[in-house]
Amino acid sequence: MNFAPLRTCLLVGSASLCLSLSSTKAMAGDWPRWRGPDDNGISTETGWVQNWPAEGPKQLWKASVGMGFSAMSVSQGHLYTMGHDGNKTESIYCLDAESGKTIWTKNYEAPLDAKYYEGGTSSTPTVDGDRVYTLSKRGELFCLDAAKGDVLWSKNVQKEFTAELPTWGFASSPVIEGNTILLNVGDAGLALKKSNGEVLWHSGKGASGYSTAVLTGKPESRTALFMASKEFIGLKVSDGSVLFRYPWKTSYDINAADPLLHDGRAFISSYSEGCALVDISGAEPKPIWQNKNLHAHFASSILWKGYIYGIDDVSQSRHELKCLSWVTGEVKWGEPSFGKGSLMLADGKIIGLSDHGELMLIEPSPEGFNTISRAQVLGGKCWTVPVLANGRIYCRNAKGDLVCLDVKAKL
Repeated sequence: MNFAPLRTCLLVGSASLCLSLSSTKAMAGDWPRWRGPDDNGISTETGWVQNWPAEGPKQLWKASVGMGFSAMSVSQGHLYTMGHDGNKTESIYCLDAESGKTIWTKNYEAPLDAKYYEGGTSSTPTVDGDRVYTLSKRGELFCLDAAKGDVLWSKNVQKEFTAELPTWGFASSPVIEGNTILLNVGDAGLALKKSNGEVLWHSGKGASGYSTAVLTGKPESRTALFMASKEFIGLKVSDGSVLFRYPWKTSYDINAADPLLHDGRAFISSYSEGCALVDISGAEPKPIWQNKNLHAHFASSILWKGYIYGIDDVSQSRHELKCLSWVTGEVKWGEPSFGKGSLMLADGKIIGLSDHGELMLIEPSPEGFNTISRAQVLGGKCWTVPVLANGRIYCRNAKGDLVCLDVKAKL
């Protein structure tokens, strides 16, 4: 998201527990959901090319997917994303991940909703088995056949529950846990049966936060962690009962970045409030530290070997890639050239796309900012996180230019 007198809340959407198209286990290199298979922005993929020529990795194809900031989900050779035509139509796209050829599209009427930014889509499709789930800014929830695009069921969750629409629309990506879909809709989330959309529980009609739920705990007692509009909340997935509430008020209720979890602790951050590490292992959440060292607007951070890497919105015109200590919150370094970009990590390296379309491969280290490779791969505004899947990096800009770059190691 972003603001302009208030800068806009564009939500680069969000998460779900997904599997591959035709089996119950995702391919090793698939990225079937927002923030990846492990819900942390980290891929297990190895063996891809990390030293690029000056012009960058070879571009395999380029496609146009419409205005917006939806990220890419990749499963069983298909890529899914969303975009808006700038007029009255929003589309869900399924492309061949290798060639970029359009396999199917699902179109529906939706406003652009440009409020201090370009507008367009925010959420990211979630692939689960042979289905794909999507949520629009106005609450249109679709369950589609992942191979054909046929609508299996749909509903408008905003209208059904008369839930207050947050200022910049819904942005969470559907999260799948067992037979449950979790959405950041209402005061503290909404749960539906994934097979038919039947309501399991809902939390109220107030405005939601913009982040995607993060899951933790044992399978029989899963907890969903939400950044609600004014607080950080833990809920039982089974019935929606609130386990804890931790106040977290931020300007314009923009709680958009997903929490990071490790060892019973959660890192949370927002545009105006700064950041905190919270102990959530006990009956009540307890702050370990809190400071103004990182203000995450919408880009979720990465935790790697005891250090947090994230985008700090220092001011309306100044943004830095920063490294913080997980233990103390101390700033190890900041790099302003990266701008308001976004990050993922694979094989121990950060893959970052700057806000002006420069793709960077960065060595994550508290010792300083060090790029291994970098290249200009896109123009325009780039707020959508890059995705590595099966030896290809996918990058997108706001107007919908989507490029596929070859980083597959040659045998």
